[in-house]
Formats: sequence, structure tokens, C-alpha cells
Amino acid sequence: MPSNWKRSPEELHKTYIANTEAFYKTAGRGLAPELDSFITACALQLWNRCGGITQEHVDAANQLYSKGRIMPKWLLWELTEKVCASGEFLPPLFFWNLADTDAKKGTDCSRVFIRMLTNILLTLAAVDDDVSFAEADYITDATEKLAAICDSSGVKKSKSGLNPGDYVTSSEPSFADKHPTAAGKSVSGAPVPDSAAASAQEKPDFDTLMAQLEALVGLDDIKKDIKSLINLIKVRKLRADAGLPCPPLSLHLVFLGNPGTGKTTVARILAGLYAAIGVLSKGQLVEVDRSGLVAGFVGQTALKTQEIVQSAMGGVLFIDEAYALANGSDNDFGQEAINTILKAMEDHRDDLVVIVAGYNNLMENFINSNPGLQSRFNKYFYFEDYTGDELMTIFDSMCNKNGYALTEDARTCAVDFFKQLYENRDENFGNARDARNIFEDMIVRQADRISALESADKDTLMSITKEDFLPGPEAAEEDSSNES
Repeated sequence: MPSNWKRSPEELHKTYIANTEAFYKTAGRGLAPELDSFITACALQLWNRCGGITQEHVDAANQLYSKGRIMPKWLLWELTEKVCASGEFLPPLFFWNLADTDAKKGTDCSRVFIRMLTNILLTLAAVDDDVSFAEADYITDATEKLAAICDSSGVKKSKSGLNPGDYVTSSEPSFADKHPTAAGKSVSGAPVPDSAAASAQEKPDFDTLMAQLEALVGLDDIKKDIKSLINLIKVRKLRADAGLPCPPLSLHLVFLGNPGTGKTTVARILAGLYAAIGVLSKGQLVEVDRSGLVAGFVGQTALKTQEIVQSAMGGVLFIDEAYALANGSDNDFGQEAINTILKAMEDHRDDLVVIVAGYNNLMENFINSNPGLQSRFNKYFYFEDYTGDELMTIFDSMCNKNGYALTEDARTCAVDFFKQLYENRDENFGNARDARNIFEDMIVRQADRISALESADKDTLMSITKEDFLPGPEAAEEDSSNES
């Protein structure tokens, strides 16, 4: 994004032209009228989620026209009226046709379209001085809906992925080039020397981490929230590069949910994503609970907590069951750990992110117990329990990864088992941990069965029967119910 585009609307127009021309090179100029109208409609929907419409929005709207077309002439009252009347994002008909054509011809014009639209929307979101989470959420929703059409049509994926911060044209550097230290390069583009380069090479890249996030079972709302958060951070970085003010944004998070819902896994991926986009210098995850922070004697807790914080510098400090730090006793050392962490969050706000996690009601009480916690933790991610079908998917992945295959009877039994497990869950429901425990118990039972055989071929070693899946009494009860 040019550093002076806010003062010169013509620079915004150059950005618009650069991106649309890159698309026209692959898809032709015949879509120009529909494209300009569609992007203008998207701008109205995007700005519907900002704090208010200003002359800056008007100036930006007047620059949304392709090369050779007539410049629009919006007025403030007219634009405000249209923004207020705008609705939700809907993929245009021409995009469906574009995706179908790509699938038949093996081209990827529709993928390029998504990159172009994302780049333009990210630029338009930075028009005013207040980039809202709702704007970033709109961009995520738009790109996901378009990408879903490509996936359903069988359009091949771009080798470079759909990085929202990247530019499709050569006239603007990519997001990684704008933030070279996050990509393992120096400002000149040369490799980062010595240990810095080694550290950068060890970190997974953005696309790899996003693929890991997408591969997680369930967690649809969590995935969407993370994508919106990443988009918001990227917009803030673009604004900072352009010398524009950025409103305060806390990256510290509260993860709410029962055990086994993927909170630690998501935190680890998010730590890497923060590093990949340049928010954190390393991106490691340091996981700890009360026992790792609190000592048994006066003065030791602060030192113990400071050591943990130091190991998390440049990454994410993940505190599981954080509510255990505040048990209500004035003599408890947990409050000392909380105070030490709060001070570290203030002193190292540019290179330390803290995520606290635990049960919904206990965590809400924990955050509300301390004004310092309330001010620093204002973004909540809710992890829902896995459904029976999702538990079965998790269980299947464990079997596939370890080379086991369920017989037809065993699969029928397993599907019903996980369905009942979810429907009859109580406060001890362990989600994915239950699936893991069931898998491990199943392997023991299969081993006991096979050890009694004189010989076993490969198929036998891989096969899981219904009796392997369920303990003896439960399997007998299942057979009895089927006979009746």
C-alpha cells in the first residue's frame, strides 16, 4: 500500500487498477462493468461494519473503477444512505460461471479473483482510522464463500495459496516482503544470517499453519475467528507501514471450553501464525498450569513465574485452568503469579502473548475477579464440545494414523458408541481425550486377542473387531440388545 494514499485518492485508484488489471490478464476485460459494480457493493457492505462514513470513504468509493471506465461521483449523503442499506456478502453469478470455466479448462482465474478482491478489501478497510474486527470478519466471510465455490467446482488451488495480505501484482510487494523478518529475509532480501535465519527456517510458514488449522476436526467458529483476527492484524500492519494511526488491540485471549476440545492445539497454531505475520519474533508455545507458576514459599512464586515468562518471550504463554490461580484466599500465592504475569504483559506487550484457558463459568469468574485481567483479556474464543460424528472422525484419524482398520460391525458399534457418549455427556465428558482413551484401550484388547493366535498376517494385525472396540461385558450387552 503506498505510504501517501490517504492524502491522495489517486494512489488508491492505482492500487485498484494494479489489482484488477492482474485479474483481467487472466480472465479478460469483458467482466469490467460487473466487476466494478460488485466491488463497489462489497465496499458498501464492508463500511457498514465500521464506525461511520466520512469524506475519506467517499473519496475511496470514487476510485473504484477499472481502466477505461467512467469515474463514479459519490456524495457523502448518498454513500451513507447506500452503506446503511447494504446487506450481507453474496457471491456474484459471474463468479460461479468463472469457477465452472476454470474447472473445465484447468485454469485458475477464480482463484486470482479471490486474491484480487481480498487485496482491495484489505486496502478499503484501512480508509479510516478505526479498523474494526467486524470489517476483518467480513473479509474472511467473503473469501471463504468464494473459495468454497472453487472447491466445489474442482478448481485447482493456487500454488502460492490465498494469503489475504499478499498482492497479486508486481507493482506492490507481498506482505512477506513488507515484513521481511517474519519471512526469514533481511530488509535487502538476503537471507537472515546466523541463528536468526535458522530460527526463521524452523518456523512453519503461514500457509502450512493455516492448512493445519483447517485440518482440525470441527471448530468452525474458532477457525473463522482466527482468520478474522489474522486479517485484522494484517490490516493494522499495513496501516502502520503507511504511517497511519492504529487503535489499541489486545492479542491476549481467553479460551473457554471443556477439556479435550483442542484449545492447546489451536494455541500452538496461533502462536506460529503470530510469528508468521511478524507479530511475535519466535512463535513458540509455552504451556503451563498453576503448579508451574506457584511456589510454596513467600517470594518464590514471582521468581518461578518470571522464569516461565522469560521462556515464553517471543511466543505465547498458554495457562491452562488459569482460574486455579485465584482461589479467593488472601494468603494464596496464585495472586502473586497473576500480578507478575500482568506486569510482564505490560512490559513486553510487543513480543509476548498470553492465552488463558479453562471451563466457561470458572474462567468468566476468574477474569471478572480482577480489573487488570478484564482490561487485558477482552477477546473470548468458545470451544464447543465435539459431537458424536466429530468424535468418530477423530477416532478414525487415530486408527488411520496408526495402521488400524475397523470391521463393518466394529464401525457400526463405534458410530453408535460415540453418538451415545455425546448425547449422555456430563461434567466429566473428555471430548477428544475420551476418544484417545478409547483408542488406547481398544489396542490393548486387540493385542490380547491376537496374542492368543498361533500366527497373524498383516490384515489380522490391522483389523479391529467389535469385541476389540468394546470391553467384554459391554460387547455382550450390545449383542443381547441386537438379538432382542
